[in-house]
Amino acid sequence: MQFSEGQTVVYPVHGPATITSIFSRTVKGNEIEYLKLEVHDSKLEVSVPLASAEKVGIRAVLGAEDMKALFEVLRAPTIDEEDKWSRRMKDNQEKLKVGDIFTVAGVVRDLTRRSEYKGLSLAERDLLRHAQGPLVTEIALSLGIDNDEAEAALQNALNPASPEGAAVTENTSGTTAAA
Repeated sequence: MQFSEGQTVVYPVHGPATITSIFSRTVKGNEIEYLKLEVHDSKLEVSVPLASAEKVGIRAVLGAEDMKALFEVLRAPTIDEEDKWSRRMKDNQEKLKVGDIFTVAGVVRDLTRRSEYKGLSLAERDLLRHAQGPLVTEIALSLGIDNDEAEAALQNALNPASPEGAAVTENTSGTTAAA
């Protein structure tokens, strides 16, 4: 992936960030190029070796086709889950550690549906809230909307039977989300 100053990227550990500069440092006699990132939510500055950027999961914001695929994951059937909450919790934590936005979407989908039908443990409710953050941010960045609209789009996609959920399907290639 090509990186440029001013580009907005997603860093799985910290969320969306802007590349403020690309610079070189000499480490043990070797010249190493770095990306300097400013994380949007915290204004934290992080330097990541350019050679390791893809390995640590730094990627571009999802495009229209990937956003459609993300909403398809949110609307897909729930995958069979472990009955025991502690094992389910561990499985979901492992999935979230991967940092893949589509895997995160699957966890949010499954936990949301379980909360509606069977309820969640306190730890699972916290995990669900934690997992929704990156999804809301990704939807907002990709569709060019604010976080409140992105939250509504996420909730509507999780409930595709509603008229608003159907509208999300139609709007994922455009610049707005559900009405």
